[in-house]
Amino acid sequence: MNYVLSIDQSTSATKALLWDSMGKLVSRFDKRHRQITNELGWIEHDPEEIYRNTLAVVGGLLDQSGVDSSAVKAIGLSNQRETAVCWSRGSGKALCNAIVWQCARAESITATIEAAGQADLVQAVTGMPLSPYFSAAKYAWMLQNLPAVREAYEQQDLCCGTIDAWLLFKLTGAFKTDYSNASRTQLLNLDTLAWDPDVVELFGLRTDVLPEICFSDSLFGCTDFDGLLPEPCPVHGVLGDSHAALYANRCWQQNTAKVTFGTGSSVMVNAGPQRPAAVPGVVSSLAWGLGGTITYAIEGNINYTGAVIDWLVHDIELLREPREAGVLAATVEDTGGVFLIPAFSGLGAPYFNNHARAAFLGLNRNTKKAHLVRAAEECIAYQIADVVEVVDQAIGRPLTFICADGGPTRDGFLMQLQADMLQIPLRMNGIEELSGQGAALVAGAAAGVLDPLEAGAENSAREILPQISKIERDRRFRAWKNAVAVINER
Repeated sequence: MNYVLSIDQSTSATKALLWDSMGKLVSRFDKRHRQITNELGWIEHDPEEIYRNTLAVVGGLLDQSGVDSSAVKAIGLSNQRETAVCWSRGSGKALCNAIVWQCARAESITATIEAAGQADLVQAVTGMPLSPYFSAAKYAWMLQNLPAVREAYEQQDLCCGTIDAWLLFKLTGAFKTDYSNASRTQLLNLDTLAWDPDVVELFGLRTDVLPEICFSDSLFGCTDFDGLLPEPCPVHGVLGDSHAALYANRCWQQNTAKVTFGTGSSVMVNAGPQRPAAVPGVVSSLAWGLGGTITYAIEGNINYTGAVIDWLVHDIELLREPREAGVLAATVEDTGGVFLIPAFSGLGAPYFNNHARAAFLGLNRNTKKAHLVRAAEECIAYQIADVVEVVDQAIGRPLTFICADGGPTRDGFLMQLQADMLQIPLRMNGIEELSGQGAALVAGAAAGVLDPLEAGAENSAREILPQISKIERDRRFRAWKNAVAVINER
């Protein structure tokens, strides 16, 4: 049997996954990387560590699976998006740490562009409101503040790319990205499907520092993972992680949608072959480019969802491990009036407020640990409901169901909360590794290893239905919006 190997490089870890020709997961091997933070709230990753971890997880996967490595016939890559890397074209070495998508340090860059009256132009071209969370401002910040990056730029030795482009360069020597990742940089023109020279110039960049944009099922290059495979294998599928999850959830028809629960969350809708009209609160991007055809997407991104639970565990130590969250939250009937607004680095969609900061609201003398944990669980469901409300407006009709994937879907309490707040069925995919599977399905189809119509079709799924009335849901949702307004107006 032939196999597809996929790499899912996420915000917290790098996963290597092995899939058979029917899209079934054979083996998985993970390795976490450091989250480099400081007192200013800056968040960084070490690109070289991520590359080393990529090789390590592939080696571990091949050893663990026992599969003959010569049977690996295609490679797919899914990745955390917007995280910005700068490296030397000549040496192939990273010039600095990567600025993670959650990091808002480049706010001064976007403020300057806004002050020049160019914010509307950026959004009209790229489909996204001007924001330091996208890659463009991060590249500009590194260029303005880091001498090594400036020197490489002046010597025409600089490469600026997202994590997919970085790993492709290290693995294959090719400087490429795919349409899905390019559309999240805030530099791609959604009409011409090319880097927009005017927007690139606004951010103080040149197009020659940016990668070649390819269809998501292109042949990006070949790699043997530094000798781990007996011969170079084609990398035939690259997508941003949320886009890959949309594909694996089989949201191939217009107006089908999914929500990915991860460090943050993405609510994404297949918007079809035409660019959708702009709607405040969500962004337009490209779902993928496959078989020579472009598919657009509507999306709302939330900065902190699963990361809220990690914060409870690792930072304020209310929990010993994430799986305790739902169990403890269920021991109280409600939050006792407490709300957590998790604006640790500002509010994402649909508010887009970089200045907002996190807070517990409504604390009183009777507040217990369980109330705080329940408020943390509920804030995840509320934030996703905020985005779905705007998505419904963008597509002109309410969603009738939504697919759900990601590690936090194991939290039954949270998933019921989510179904209650959306008031539609939540279709839970039977496997957790949807981003990795999406990249594998695209790569395997392009390489002729599998048929995506058959592979992955047997992913088991179950539906979670709302258990509270719409009247009760609306009452809770109004209270949440009132709490957000306290933070959002600061």
